[in-house]
Amino acid sequence: MSITLYVEGGAKGALATECRKGFAQFLEKAGLKGKMPRVVACGSRNSAYGDFCTAIKQGRKAILLVDSEAPVADHPEPWNHVKNREGDGWEKPIGTNDDELHFMVECMEAWFMADKVVLADYFGSGFNENDLPKQNNIEKISKKDLYSALSKASKKSRKGEYGKGKHSFQILGRICPDKVKSASPYADRFIKKMKEVC
Repeated sequence: MSITLYVEGGAKGALATECRKGFAQFLEKAGLKGKMPRVVACGSRNSAYGDFCTAIKQGRKAILLVDSEAPVADHPEPWNHVKNREGDGWEKPIGTNDDELHFMVECMEAWFMADKVVLADYFGSGFNENDLPKQNNIEKISKKDLYSALSKASKKSRKGEYGKGKHSFQILGRICPDKVKSASPYADRFIKKMKEVC
């Protein structure tokens, strides 16, 4: 039975295609080429959770990947995080465990901080890497700080100011998974799980 990866982002149309492509490129480089999961771009976090729950109820093998939206514990207990986070209150579907829920830290943009060389190359001339957070632990950078820093660093770049839909999945497809794994235990946990189940 093949496995489906339900991801937050890429609501519909061209953006959904970009989302699937970005994740496919990232996962192929992470070592899953030839044994890829089916990637479903779900749009919002709540839609991703809903789609995942439906898949589990139907007896399908599935993994859920979303932003944590808030600081996470050093020892992953993801279902506790989403149950207790204000605005979520998500229940763990019957028959699942913590291995089936994964986070891109507070938001996917944290992964980009692990590969600033690719970021600078992507945005080209005018990109100011000095405006990016200096924090080495990318899991400790808040979503607000990530968006603000990316916006400021890219404002005068060749590609223009960072936009979530405009640039995010193109960057995801270019960054180095090994660098992301080294900088983020949650990313390492996610990639290990995907290799195990695919």
